[in-house]
Amino acid sequence: MRTLHVGDDGWPLMGEVVGRGELIIMLHGGGPDHHSMRPLADRLAGRYRVALPDIRGYGASRCPDPTLHRWDQYVTDTLAVTHALDATSAHLVGAGLGGTIALRTCLQHPQIARSAVIISAEAIEDDADKAADVELMDRFAERARSRGLQAAWELFIPHLAPLIASLVTEAIPRADAYSAAAAAAIGHDRAFATVEQLRRIDTPTLIIAGDDARHPTHLARTLADVLPRGTLAKATMSNLLVNADDMARAFAPVIGEFFATVSDRDAQDDLH
Repeated sequence: MRTLHVGDDGWPLMGEVVGRGELIIMLHGGGPDHHSMRPLADRLAGRYRVALPDIRGYGASRCPDPTLHRWDQYVTDTLAVTHALDATSAHLVGAGLGGTIALRTCLQHPQIARSAVIISAEAIEDDADKAADVELMDRFAERARSRGLQAAWELFIPHLAPLIASLVTEAIPRADAYSAAAAAAIGHDRAFATVEQLRRIDTPTLIIAGDDARHPTHLARTLADVLPRGTLAKATMSNLLVNADDMARAFAPVIGEFFATVSDRDAQDDLH
């Protein structure tokens, strides 16, 4: 574990870097920390340099200030890690929350994102669903502060796919309850109002479908259709995946193949 970046706000982004080669920024889901992505990173580290930050508020990246948990801040953090590693661009891999950050980065800073892999994309909610989610996230924050993270996560875990539930549970002992409560403030900041907003993303993007109500399967098909350079992966989340090693075995081959295709295309473009 090392400090990847310390922002002007003073809160450090902690994480690991493995491998050598083109840079991948690998962003975990909301609840787990970077350990959930480490087996996947290890399978790609033979060809790539993989940065695994604990997203602000998760794992070792303590940040108990709710005002610093906004999508623009998470995107800024992603850019900061990229630049701190002396890179001008990176492939982005994001699961759940991390996938939303990756999509926002592609939309706001297309020059940074060489490609993106979105695993188990978060639902893009209408107004009523968004209001319900805000209320649920506020309840989570109150429970985390008053009763601890185990009690707070009881609001979500029964409704998550087995893999995500396992990754969340495994990460709880490493998490800070006050930072997690602060991170729940992201519920008040809308990532996307409609799927149509994503039509402006021109980054090559691989979509790996989710498998629960918060990460709906049908959204993956929609994203693949809406994104101009979107591709729907054959690999998907399923009840057969129960831990980080399972996820790595299932997804590393398709992700590696996708990145190789993108890199080959970039090399051909450079020749012309």
